[in-house]
Amino acid sequence: MAELTQADVYSPRSMQVWRTLLNWLAFFFQIFTQIIRVVGHHPLLSSASSSSSSSTHRFRPLPVVDSPEIESPSAIEIAAVCDSATVAEERIEKLTVVLDLDETLVCAYETSSLPPALRNQAMEAGLNWFELECVSSDKEFEGKPKINYVTVFERPGLQEFLKQLSEFADLVLFTAGLEGYASPLVDRIDMENRFSLRLYRPSTISTEYREHVKDLSCISKDLCRTVIVDNNPFSFLLQPVNGIPCIPFSAGQPHDTQLLDVLLPLLQHLSQQKDVRSVLYERFHMPEWFQKQGIPASGWTV
Repeated sequence: MAELTQADVYSPRSMQVWRTLLNWLAFFFQIFTQIIRVVGHHPLLSSASSSSSSSTHRFRPLPVVDSPEIESPSAIEIAAVCDSATVAEERIEKLTVVLDLDETLVCAYETSSLPPALRNQAMEAGLNWFELECVSSDKEFEGKPKINYVTVFERPGLQEFLKQLSEFADLVLFTAGLEGYASPLVDRIDMENRFSLRLYRPSTISTEYREHVKDLSCISKDLCRTVIVDNNPFSFLLQPVNGIPCIPFSAGQPHDTQLLDVLLPLLQHLSQQKDVRSVLYERFHMPEWFQKQGIPASGWTV
């Protein structure tokens, strides 16, 4: 038999060494397996290994259709203020604007007595005008009503003024003129029927200070949203803090801009006020003006 070398024969001692080595390897494998399990369940230690899956499952944004809109507290407060302001605006009654006629919206002359030079000046300047037949309160010799012929000039911007004003206010015509003269005139300047009410001389009253006074209480009992525009301040002496004294208009003022440049912006501002009287008092101080005219506060109504 050929002689065997040491490398080809496994001695009992070599077998024991291999078994011991395998046992140690198995032992280290069990320890390594336990470490892996512990690391997988510990939240802090597992952050690095599970960061991709955690970010995917925990922080994925919701679809837009599934995410409810949540307002911040400040946005909710602002919305509440806006809603309450809207409700307040809805509760404010529409402004009532009482307009005088002669020398406020128009100027009128008896055709026979109108100076030709004044007529030509007004027409050349482009003033709107028309002639009118008016029934006079006077009677002719046979008892028939007398007819007067009148030439009327519209204040510049009148139609646009009435149009814009009617969009945010109720319009009332209140004139000290007689109905036989004023009614057909108003029919011509108000073909759109923007005036909800027309009042003539019989609706005015007499006081110890002036005649033909326009008492606004016959239009509204609550005067906080009522304003009168009149070239004659004595017309509203009973309610001085409700009046706007405007500059008188005549045919000799063809470039007048009071209606659109002065009155309309003021009335738009007043339409947004809960009570117009405080604004008008600060603007015109009419009570003091009436006192200077010898009309005491006892002659006013509020």
